[in-house]
Amino acid sequence: MRCLYRWWPGLLLLALITPPALAAEDFDHGAWDTLLREHVTWRRDGVASTVDYAGFAADRPALDAYLDRLGAVAPGRFQQWPRPARLAFLINAYNAFTVQLILRQESRPASIRDIGSIFRGPWSQRFFTLLGERRTLDEVEHDLIRGNPALMDTRIHFAVNCASVGCPALRPEAYTGDALDRQLDDATRRFLSDRQRNRYRDGTLWVSSIFDWYREDFVADAGSLGAWLAAHADALGVPASARSALRDDKLEIDFLKYDWSLNDEDR
Repeated sequence: MRCLYRWWPGLLLLALITPPALAAEDFDHGAWDTLLREHVTWRRDGVASTVDYAGFAADRPALDAYLDRLGAVAPGRFQQWPRPARLAFLINAYNAFTVQLILRQESRPASIRDIGSIFRGPWSQRFFTLLGERRTLDEVEHDLIRGNPALMDTRIHFAVNCASVGCPALRPEAYTGDALDRQLDDATRRFLSDRQRNRYRDGTLWVSSIFDWYREDFVADAGSLGAWLAAHADALGVPASARSALRDDKLEIDFLKYDWSLNDEDR
């Protein structure tokens, strides 16, 4: 008993100073990780991936159970997690609900853009619950992530996957808070290293349309699009002789046509 009394003040102090984020239990993405490892495959030396939607359909109960668990997380619990855990949760939610959106269709679409109508496209379909509200994929990406300065990170543009060939690869593992920084760096490097989507040729840097659509994010991060791309010149394959011009926004940058074909391994 004397030993317990001796340590009690220290234990009490530790409890008082432990941040709530450290005391909170993070979300377990193990079920999503298992599904991804089973049904997503790296292609073209790891710069792209394909998805086995037929396999996901066969495992639909496991996918739906994971999504139900995502939808059951209360906003208060979510806010207690460390920042990396919150961002990993939202990236996984976006990717997993995108897979579910494809599986919800009566027949496999040739492109995600075939879903919905001219008035309500695939990203404005309100078909799932997340953090206490019925949501769309647009809300997850643009409101919960990009619209939140506490979570926004330009690298998410290489992590969220829109089920298309032109998209950054769907990673065959779940994002987790503990590994998030490494995973985002790796996703960025893989995408920028893909010469079908980003390449330097004859004095012009051709890059994915992602850099056109979300230019404001890259400008906010680095001061200009050229400066952001110059910081990743190695992955992009920009020769040393052109890097200063790129950094100073004096190198021509053009945007490649986006391939909206479904990233289905059967196609």
